[in-house]
Amino acid sequence: MKNWIIFISIFIVSLALVISVLVIWNSDKPFNEIEKKAEELALSTNSLAVVSDSYVYNGNKPYVTVFGEDEDGNEKAIFVPISLEEDSIQEVFLQDGITKEQALSVLNNEVEVEEILHTKLGYEEEVGPVWEITYTNGEEKLNYVYIIFEDGQWWKRILNL
Repeated sequence: MKNWIIFISIFIVSLALVISVLVIWNSDKPFNEIEKKAEELALSTNSLAVVSDSYVYNGNKPYVTVFGEDEDGNEKAIFVPISLEEDSIQEVFLQDGITKEQALSVLNNEVEVEEILHTKLGYEEEVGPVWEITYTNGEEKLNYVYIIFEDGQWWKRILNL
């Protein structure tokens, strides 16, 4: 009887582990697919010659931010709407704005930051490219700040969630 209880316990734990891995793997699939399509679109429209990275940015409208270099070797970020409409693609040369490190410096100069959760370059139709920085403060509250890519000015703050 004791062996059956051990067997059933191990089986249930193993089953829960397999189900958890499958759920996590499948939940990331849609993001991977849209990122791949956005990268292909950025390459096929000759916006980029080489792709180095991409991720989904969820602002007022969701975009896929694709990083890479054009045919002249200039580093660019291409903002592809998830609808994959070529007419709505936006782009920016990375040399024309502040870097990720400079955006983090702007944040650290004004507020207390406990931990940076992520920093993403995204596109907002109202102001153009922005750095979205998600962090926790000393009180372990979640905060979002948006810093304008071109000049490093604050655009929007969502604090103490």
